Amino acid sequence: MLWLERHTFTLMIVPAAVTVLAIIVFPLLYTLWMAVQEYSMGANAAPRFLGLDNYVEAFNNQRFRETIPRTFYFTLLGVVGPAVLGTAAALAFARQFPGRGLLRTVFSLPMMATPVSIALIWQMMFHPQLGVLNYFLSVIGISPQLWVYSPSSVIATLAIVETWQWTPFVMLIVLGGLAALPSEPYEAALIDGASRLQTIRYVTIPLVWPYIMTAVILRAIDALKSFDIIYVMTQGGPGTASETMNIFLYLQAFAFYNIGLSSAVVVIFFVLLLIMSVGLLVTRQKTSWQ
Repeated sequence: MLWLERHTFTLMIVPAAVTVLAIIVFPLLYTLWMAVQEYSMGANAAPRFLGLDNYVEAFNNQRFRETIPRTFYFTLLGVVGPAVLGTAAALAFARQFPGRGLLRTVFSLPMMATPVSIALIWQMMFHPQLGVLNYFLSVIGISPQLWVYSPSSVIATLAIVETWQWTPFVMLIVLGGLAALPSEPYEAALIDGASRLQTIRYVTIPLVWPYIMTAVILRAIDALKSFDIIYVMTQGGPGTASETMNIFLYLQAFAFYNIGLSSAVVVIFFVLLLIMSVGLLVTRQKTSWQ
């Protein structure tokens, strides 16, 4: 009993430590190990050590190199749109008006839907001949668009779906920030005769900026690793026009069974994600007003 009392704390954290080891540390170490091996899934041959050859092959692969700027372009569009629209929606819903609670709920519904169902619905809406969006464009005299069926517009079109789904997420974070703001700066702005727009620009936005940055960080990480909507709607097409790093590594692993190369791409992707996250976190820390 004395030993048990002395080691109670250690025994309590053992289950958590084992869980973290099983679901985080082991897969990470296994991926690092596979990234330096030559191995094809389903082959009878055992993995063969290659060193850094898989990384060299990845960066020599033009198809992979093209996925990097494409991935960050999609991420940029998938962050800026929800950040701007979500902040605007939060400012609108922060005011008192009849039916505000109901409208907030309706506005938040896209965030609750599954990505696959969202992708299927939007895919039908984007159809060049049968889609409802081209019908609406024809009503106002605009020629039909190819949307996800054109290499020049597919990334922007996918970003529209991403923006539609995740704008409510940004809105909820910014709304929480607005509710936590002090009242003194607004009282001072009222005394100084500032208009509503001036108050929003010079008081509200600077004060709520740390919360906006928090939403941007979470949204950027999620958009960078977006897979399901892109895969369901385009499978990386037309051609490879919407093939992001996630789609590329998925195809390498489960279509071509090249586990070594796909593991190397996972490591590269993880490093890029880590660099971006650290940069955004540093920026977020510098914007804190507390």
